[in-house]
Amino acid sequence: MGKKLKNLGLIGLGMVAGVAVSVQYSALAQKGGDAPLPLDELRQLADVYALIKSDYVEKVDDKKLLSDAIAGMVNSLDPHSVYLDQKDFAEMREEVQGRFVGLGIEVAMEDGYVKIVSPIEDSPAYRAGIKAGDLITRIDNVPVKGLSLDDAIKRMRGEPHSKVMLTIARRGADTPWVVPVEREEIKVASVKAKMIEPGYAWLRINQFQEETVDDVADKLKDLYARNPNIKGLVLDLRNDPGGLLPSAIGVSAAFLPANDVIVSTKGQLAESNATFYGRREFYAVKPGADPLAKLPAALKTVPMVVLVNTGSASASEIVAGALQDYKRAIVMGSQTFGKGSVQTLRQLTPDTAVKLTTARYFTPKGRSIQALGIVPDLKVDETPEGDGLNAVRVREADLDHHLTNEAADSKSANAKRRDELEEEQFTMAALKNEKPIEFGGKDDFQLTQALNHFKGLKVQLAKADPDEDKPAPAKLPGQEPKPAEIKDDARPSAPKR
Repeated sequence: MGKKLKNLGLIGLGMVAGVAVSVQYSALAQKGGDAPLPLDELRQLADVYALIKSDYVEKVDDKKLLSDAIAGMVNSLDPHSVYLDQKDFAEMREEVQGRFVGLGIEVAMEDGYVKIVSPIEDSPAYRAGIKAGDLITRIDNVPVKGLSLDDAIKRMRGEPHSKVMLTIARRGADTPWVVPVEREEIKVASVKAKMIEPGYAWLRINQFQEETVDDVADKLKDLYARNPNIKGLVLDLRNDPGGLLPSAIGVSAAFLPANDVIVSTKGQLAESNATFYGRREFYAVKPGADPLAKLPAALKTVPMVVLVNTGSASASEIVAGALQDYKRAIVMGSQTFGKGSVQTLRQLTPDTAVKLTTARYFTPKGRSIQALGIVPDLKVDETPEGDGLNAVRVREADLDHHLTNEAADSKSANAKRRDELEEEQFTMAALKNEKPIEFGGKDDFQLTQALNHFKGLKVQLAKADPDEDKPAPAKLPGQEPKPAEIKDDARPSAPKR
């Protein structure tokens, strides 16, 4: 991708654009299998270790040297496999609980700088005036150029109520400025819900956490208690980077018939070849009653639209793919990120672990999403003028060492995305003064188009990409849209990638 965005994370989360995590804490002694050890290569590794210990200009701590060797070995596999030291492992456990200490910003790398993708509402960064599109050039006066995204994230982490000084460059501003930001515990609300207008409900999932299935069930029961005659439900998964696999299964099961296949996985180990159904044992992370048992029956048939964008990844794609395969919902928005792999936590010691990619996942119809993503039934841009940040965001196929898609040539598919520098500069210039979209707000263009679809009104589709085959018009179960209701508006738009 050249100078395009190279990675994604949340300060404090350190996530790489979504993780469908199967949390397994197991001893590794039995995992070696019957394969013989490569003794010559292991001796070479030992020789290099001894050489560094004896000849390097400074003394090197044994634990650090070996820890870094493990990290380098794991990190070289793919963008989502990582070694978790004591600090990282503790932060991973905080991630799945939906809380962490940090600044509250989603970030990426661009031209060697940390780019603000979006600040979390009411976070320290949000209150400090940091906006989407800003570039962090220095952290505590240390230049960001030359640092990896992980290194930059670690420098921005710290203890609650401690401060970090960020040097911010904003396109259109004459000079950078320094802003102090106080770290604090960030609690990410997993689920939001409300009635957009009479008869139409909006349910947003920001991230798939331990409590997501319970929260979704509570929100849905409350919506139906207050509005028993809901005519349409929008499930908003935009910018949802993923999370726990059981939570994705549970959310899908809330809208599908009992015992439907939600997702399947294929990997090297026998345990990695599995099929997951919409049953309690596959989504309940805590003992007790089934959180979906008392949901309104209407949820199985209410017309649905699922909103997605390039920031929808992993667990979000599992949900969107399942609902799309069963024609339970119309998927609307932009093509998703394309992370179709499952990471398993393998504990090494009480305080360290490896997050290892162990399988690819497949939709109920056997579609692999890896490096391709979910293609919406109805492609709708973020705004009437174009697709906003989705036009320049990185996708799985752009990441170094990404797993390929076994069922398709992901390199060929990715080659269709235009990558000329002048097009990117045009897009970023257009976004310079653009305000972040408030999902669920009155100016949410994609949400408005979802409501139009429910009502049988015209849906303003994205300008057709000449490099792509236009999908056949989709329809909601029980609703046959008239040809005139869906039109391809011929209008200028941001470059597609």
